[in-house]
Amino acid sequence: MTTKLLLTFAICRLIVTVGLTVDPSELLLLGVDGQLSVDPFEVETASLDFGLLTRVEPMAVLHPGSADDIARLVRAAYISSHGFTVSARGHGHSINGQAQTSNGVVIEMSGGSRVSRLGLRKLDKPQVSVKEKHVEVWGGELWIDVLRSTLEHGLAPKSWTDYLYLSVGGTLSNGGISGQAFNHGPQISNVYELDVVTGKGEILTCSEEKNSDLFHAVLGGLGQFGIITRARIALEPAPQRVRWIRVLYSNFSTFTRDQEHLISLHGNPTSRKFDYVEGFVIVDEGLINNWRSSFFSPRNPVKISSIAGNGGVLYCLEITKNYDESTAGTIDQSRSLSFFPPRLEPVNHNVPSQSVQEVEALMKGLNFIPSSVFTTDLPYIDFLDRVHKAELKLRAKGLWEVPHPWLNLFVPKSRMADLDRGVFKGILGNNKTSGPILIYPMNKSKFSCQAIFFMGPPWDQRSSAVTPDEDVFYLVALLRSALDNGEETQSLEYLTNQNHKILRFCDDAGIKVKQYLPHYTTQEEWMDHFGDKWDQFYRRKMEFDPRHLLATGQRIFNPSFTSSSGTVSPW
Repeated sequence: MTTKLLLTFAICRLIVTVGLTVDPSELLLLGVDGQLSVDPFEVETASLDFGLLTRVEPMAVLHPGSADDIARLVRAAYISSHGFTVSARGHGHSINGQAQTSNGVVIEMSGGSRVSRLGLRKLDKPQVSVKEKHVEVWGGELWIDVLRSTLEHGLAPKSWTDYLYLSVGGTLSNGGISGQAFNHGPQISNVYELDVVTGKGEILTCSEEKNSDLFHAVLGGLGQFGIITRARIALEPAPQRVRWIRVLYSNFSTFTRDQEHLISLHGNPTSRKFDYVEGFVIVDEGLINNWRSSFFSPRNPVKISSIAGNGGVLYCLEITKNYDESTAGTIDQSRSLSFFPPRLEPVNHNVPSQSVQEVEALMKGLNFIPSSVFTTDLPYIDFLDRVHKAELKLRAKGLWEVPHPWLNLFVPKSRMADLDRGVFKGILGNNKTSGPILIYPMNKSKFSCQAIFFMGPPWDQRSSAVTPDEDVFYLVALLRSALDNGEETQSLEYLTNQNHKILRFCDDAGIKVKQYLPHYTTQEEWMDHFGDKWDQFYRRKMEFDPRHLLATGQRIFNPSFTSSSGTVSPW
């Protein structure tokens, strides 16, 4: 009775304040275990995301107490004669309002402190199976909490994103990539099973063997086919520590050749490959000495002018080697950072000599600038959670909650040299940047049987994720922040226009890039994005979300509510 009274009050508030068109009796039938809220704070929170580029207020916010709550809400929307939309929101890290909706309800999948404030029970914590090497997690669970739970059993997921304060359902709806992707594939290739609430309000379990079309549709599906409420994720033994190495290049072709060589080793035994391969472009000295500056020694500031080559641009290769401590002991963190000549040596810690030898052997064939080897050793969890430390520093300076006009591109290997000339040395030039520019390759080829027990190729083409046609492609991620500091080149307008110039350059040069975390505003653009996959994507949408109720913030499909003639319009 109390729940029903609260819902009645919430629905009346919706009718008065935002003009809710749905029949109140339809929502009263929900009987949710969680809470449907129209609290201004809740609505305001759901109207924003990390990008701070759009603001769209929902009619209400649902804090689910179970997957059944989500199914009841979606089912109410599906059978409603008036219709309303439903968007699942994880940690709110979207850039362009992908998890927002103005004509419906936002589901807060990752409640965090708000769940505690509302007095709701926390959903089940991750359940680890040591024997089967997998973990069962709620779709709104943050990856940092998944990691902490699995490390209690000496295990960890295989594939990661650089930032761990993202929801499981959020990254699996996009791809989930980081420097481990060449080894294990993206996160969407390391899932055994899902529970999904479809656009019809059904809760379906899906996997390779069961409801496989839904399984592949949801992975990388941008939330279009269902809301992930549970995921079974593959695990592996977790290392204790990481040797983290950065080396610099002034020649782009040498840099990419070394990166491509390193990812080609993915089928080798662990001792003959790195565990992580990334990199970034350095177009001004401020970036290398300030972004994640704790990595580089203040005693040895890097001067681009002293080592930069053609175009005044440097490239940084970032690699790691996992290891376990051979003897008990701790690292003096204040001395764990060093600037080395070409030969790598241990840094006052218990790095096994075998690990050092493996790193030296792998680096012998690389052609970086000899005087530019930077290395540090740290616990595995600290390496994976490295971006959060940068976040805390930026928050302390008031530089985190600012607009983020990010642009993420998948670029074919064959056109990377053209992108370097036209973008890194051209459009970006020597402008002072306000965020990292990541660049690293991934592969779509199958793993050798020697590598790992794996569910398929690194990028399963049956999924909804879209990649370039070539076997090897690069992520180029411009992760910049717009700052109101009086510098034109760091303003939101300037950075947004620069993103448009980059996309226009790629189009004019015939570089067939694919956006990762894509943002388009027209149906024609989306059809071009999905290419040969569009027909399959559309068919799956009509099967699993025929009224186009889910994730309308992606702007792929318009909601299809019943017209006066009783027919449903697909657009």
